[in-house]
Amino acid sequence: MALSAGGADQGLAAVNLGDWQSAGGHFSHTGHRIFFREEGEGDILLCIHGFPTASWDWYRIWDGLRARYRVIACDMIGFGFSDKPAGYHYSIEDQADIQEELLESVGVDGVHVLAHDYGVSVAQELLARYEDRRRGGQGGPRLRSICFLNGGLFPETHRARFVQKVLASPAGWMLSRMFNRRSFERSFSAVFGPDTQPSSEELADFWNLVAHNDGNRIMHKLIAYMADRIRNRERWVGAMQATEVPLRLVNGPEDPVSGGHMVQRYRELIPHPDVVVLDGIGHYPQVEAPKPVLEAALEFFKTVENGAG
Repeated sequence: MALSAGGADQGLAAVNLGDWQSAGGHFSHTGHRIFFREEGEGDILLCIHGFPTASWDWYRIWDGLRARYRVIACDMIGFGFSDKPAGYHYSIEDQADIQEELLESVGVDGVHVLAHDYGVSVAQELLARYEDRRRGGQGGPRLRSICFLNGGLFPETHRARFVQKVLASPAGWMLSRMFNRRSFERSFSAVFGPDTQPSSEELADFWNLVAHNDGNRIMHKLIAYMADRIRNRERWVGAMQATEVPLRLVNGPEDPVSGGHMVQRYRELIPHPDVVVLDGIGHYPQVEAPKPVLEAALEFFKTVENGAG
């Protein structure tokens, strides 16, 4: 399914970054403060953000989601308004632990998941754990569905940007020290669609999330997720191929990192692929085309709830 999508200003109310922070709370993970937001009523929807930003990534569709769901999202450790310890071992597995702790704290029986970028790897780990528990006859929150946005679902199709490759190299710590707002804005804008570029105000807010608590100094540690993807590839992809949990991919094909080429691989590997392509959109579809993303996600979740998923 292919949809045309306009720019980011599509009549949806956006949440101001300051208001986003002031309305949030914190919980503890390994002694560190984790920022989270919880709003709305109804079935649970867990939103998992990407690298290198934070849960505010959902700011253009948040109101639309919380009008239908009880929506929960956190800034994973090392991101946004959460703690960013310099000596920490950052991993996808640990970030999945955080999501499970958050769900446990709010007493979740079943959950829909909406994930983007780095968050798709966390969602894959959650799915693999769910499948492991199901086969072992164990309990735990039921995954009702997962809606993936652009992200490296398959390491063989992840086209890392130059800055990511340098961060992942032995010299990555030096780049982290030099990483500033100008270099961030240049690399960040490059993954958006040509006609849906972020505004100067958006770039400033995204940078503030990265730089909060000196987060720009640990980017070489956070980038370890690329190695996590390679190490877990067979387990994660195997879980996607074997699961009965409904999956949907909503993708901006102009994304140079995980765009149209990743969609092709998804269709090759995933049984009965459910794919929505947003023509002209890049790596951040929820920012670039919020209305089509909201509609695609809500329609998918509703279909699952009605038993047709």
